[in-house]
Amino acid sequence: MNLPEMLPAQWRAQLAPFLDEKDTAALGEFVASEYAAHTIYPPIEDLFAAYRLCAPDQTRVLILGQDPYHGAGQAHGLSFSVREGVRIPPSLRNVFKELAEDVGIAPPASGDLTGWARQGVLLLNAVLTVRAGAAASHGGKGWEAFTDATIRALNARDQRVVFLLWGGYARKKVELITNPVHAVLEAGHPSPMNPKGFRGTRPFSAANKALADGGLQVIDWDPR
Repeated sequence: MNLPEMLPAQWRAQLAPFLDEKDTAALGEFVASEYAAHTIYPPIEDLFAAYRLCAPDQTRVLILGQDPYHGAGQAHGLSFSVREGVRIPPSLRNVFKELAEDVGIAPPASGDLTGWARQGVLLLNAVLTVRAGAAASHGGKGWEAFTDATIRALNARDQRVVFLLWGGYARKKVELITNPVHAVLEAGHPSPMNPKGFRGTRPFSAANKALADGGLQVIDWDPR
């Protein structure tokens, strides 16, 4: 499985300087074997949905998750998002509560965040695949270098990107963001098991302020 060849052409060109050819080939072999032998999420056609919906030159915000949901029908290639009709997971419910308190958008009935992605919000997980029912099962297999390359590629841009890093895992990526043109907004993970670190941080209004300060169009945070 040639992973770079599966990316949209613009992303493939952007990531190439930051990817190790051997490591990426090994990751492709691992991913291909996992899809062949196990139930893997997201479905292979959604593997690079975040990249397909949000071109590099259109990316204004990055929201970084850890790895995909591991329940049936949930993951569809966008961090924190679930398909229309799927029960909204607890972390996303907290995101929607914060959305309501921050910018006054009533919690949507659907957890599908495709509307954000189409506006330039890259909904990226650090690890892009997972075995069914086995959270973090594909951690440490090479995806981290692949998605770090994505962050490095965005960091190299001269146009501002707002990085929303939620939770300890995501916040470790701050060391990759060295270009002072960008804005980094850190918070705790939105999981209900972390009651103090996320709620009240007002990430959506803060992101829009950072975009406006950079002369960029703000995000309409209503995903409907």
